[in-house]
Amino acid sequence: MGEGGALLLLRHGQSVSNAADVFTGWDDAPLSDLGVAQAHGAAAALLRLGVRPTGVHTSLLRRSITTAEIVTSVLGREWIPVRRSWRLNERHYGALTGRDKRAVAAEAGDARFRAWRRSFAVAPPAMDEDAAAVMYADARYAGLPPEALPRTESLAGVWRRTLPYWTDVLFPQLRSGGTPLVVGHGNSLRAFVMHLEGMSPADVERLDIPTAVPMRYRLDRHGAPVPEPGGRYLDPVGAGDPVRIGPARGSR
Repeated sequence: MGEGGALLLLRHGQSVSNAADVFTGWDDAPLSDLGVAQAHGAAAALLRLGVRPTGVHTSLLRRSITTAEIVTSVLGREWIPVRRSWRLNERHYGALTGRDKRAVAAEAGDARFRAWRRSFAVAPPAMDEDAAAVMYADARYAGLPPEALPRTESLAGVWRRTLPYWTDVLFPQLRSGGTPLVVGHGNSLRAFVMHLEGMSPADVERLDIPTAVPMRYRLDRHGAPVPEPGGRYLDPVGAGDPVRIGPARGSR
């Protein structure tokens, strides 16, 4: 691994759907005013600590794209390469998309609701074909094969679609000494951390990724975190002291 290379992970700022406490998934919700402020805070943390990405990776969803644009603007690095991929999209919440979380919990019961939200293997009910057809009529998904257009997903499904992006795109950049910044979503980043940390399904169910708090992983030439398993949060509201990432930091 090149000297100084690191993987930066950042969950987007709060979206208007996050603020309304509804399931968002592949729905293209914009950032809220707070989310914009959070993105600026994340950029300030990177600026203060002298962390400079060499490339940016986002999903196809505007909350990820806007967060990345704010960060690169504050850092004065609008010129670095940008790559966008459906593989970095949030987990698809199927028929729950757009529904109020409290109403779903009351209807489904605590155990089923928690499984839909936090489990590794359980997917919510599938989005119906008509709703999915409307979602995928968007030009950003033109040309993607049917298997890239889910109607629902478990975290296991997210893990399977993000892993090729790690192997084919991110890891080669790291081996060349780059510092890629991935501006993703709660579940796409949980999938990356699960892979990097070697977490079990039970461990990852307890893992939460804070909104708009940058994470940094230094990795060896095999892609293992160094000097010990775990990344570091770069806290934009604190003094910039790195904080150990671990699987038991609470759940959403």
